[in-house]
Amino acid sequence: MKDGNGDSTRTHVALTVGKQVHHYRIIEQIGAGGMGEVYLAEDSKLNRRVAMKFLPSSLVSNQEVRTRFVREAQTLAKLNHPNIVSIYDVNEFEGRPFYVMELVEGKSLHHYAHEKPLTIETIIAYAIQICQGLGEAHRAGIVHRDIKAANIAVDKQGRIRILDFGLAAVAGDDKITKTGSTLGTVAYMSPEQVSGRGVDPRTALFSLG
Repeated sequence: MKDGNGDSTRTHVALTVGKQVHHYRIIEQIGAGGMGEVYLAEDSKLNRRVAMKFLPSSLVSNQEVRTRFVREAQTLAKLNHPNIVSIYDVNEFEGRPFYVMELVEGKSLHHYAHEKPLTIETIIAYAIQICQGLGEAHRAGIVHRDIKAANIAVDKQGRIRILDFGLAAVAGDDKITKTGSTLGTVAYMSPEQVSGRGVDPRTALFSLG
C-alpha cells in the first residue's frame, strides 16, 4: 500500500500521552469521528493549549480524503469571526496530515440541549450567534453543509463556536466530490442537499432551522 503522497507503506506512530509532534506535546485524546481524531496538546512555542485534529491512519492512503481534510483547514483559515473556531497551523507528521486549532473549552450544543431544557431566551441567543457565524462564512463564499448541534460548541462564556468545516462547499474551488454525491447528516439536510444538487447558503439555514 502507498499513502496519498505515493510513499511506500509506513507504520504510523501512536499519538500517546507525551508524544512530541513538532513543537506540540500530546496531552490526551478528546474526540474522535469518522473523519478525524482530536487531541488536546501543549504548544511549546507559544505556551498555550490547543486542539489538534489528525486524519485517522485508516484514511491516510485515500487521496481524496486527504485533500478534503487539508481543505477543511484552509477553509477555516479564511474565516475570522468570534462564533467560528480559529485555525493556527496545518502540517503533517509521519505521513499523517493534521491541523491545529483554537481550544474551545466547553461542550457541544448537542450535549447542552440534552442535559436540560434550554430557555427560549437561550435558544434565541444561540440562534443569533449561529446565524452571525454562518453569515461570515457565506460572505466568504463558504457553505458549511453539515450544520447540526454536534458541530456547534458552547464555550465556558456561553459563546457559540461553529466547528467541523470538513464538508464545506467553497465558491471558486475545484469540486473534490463528484457531481450528484451526497455529503452531510441526513436528518439535517435540505432537500437539495439530499438529492445531490448544488447548494448555497440557504441549505445551511435549512439545517439550522
